[in-house]
Amino acid sequence: MSASVWWIVPAALSLFVSVWTWVWARRNQRSWGYFAGPEELLVTSGVMFRRLVAVPYGRMQFVDVKAGPIQRTLGIATVHLHTASQLTAAVIRGVPDEQAAQLRNQLTELGESRGAGV
Repeated sequence: MSASVWWIVPAALSLFVSVWTWVWARRNQRSWGYFAGPEELLVTSGVMFRRLVAVPYGRMQFVDVKAGPIQRTLGIATVHLHTASQLTAAVIRGVPDEQAAQLRNQLTELGESRGAGV
């Protein structure tokens, strides 16, 4: 190859990485979900390695809502459910701000009504 076409390889590689990152990010985002059942909260995540966590309302110690600068700009937050065990703790990513605050309040009320806390 001549020296004038060597720029094609890095450009093609950069394009491939960009497209792959975009596709992977969309699939990863679609894998996040939660369901508030009558006795427990179910949280799912993961593309290659799926994870389903069932957190009983009575086991929750506190619910934390966090949002960094980029998340605040996008209007989303992350809801952290803390329990005594790290294995049953769960994270719900990409929740709209208003919905995150409502979810925190709902989970806190359900946890208190079921005797949560240590």
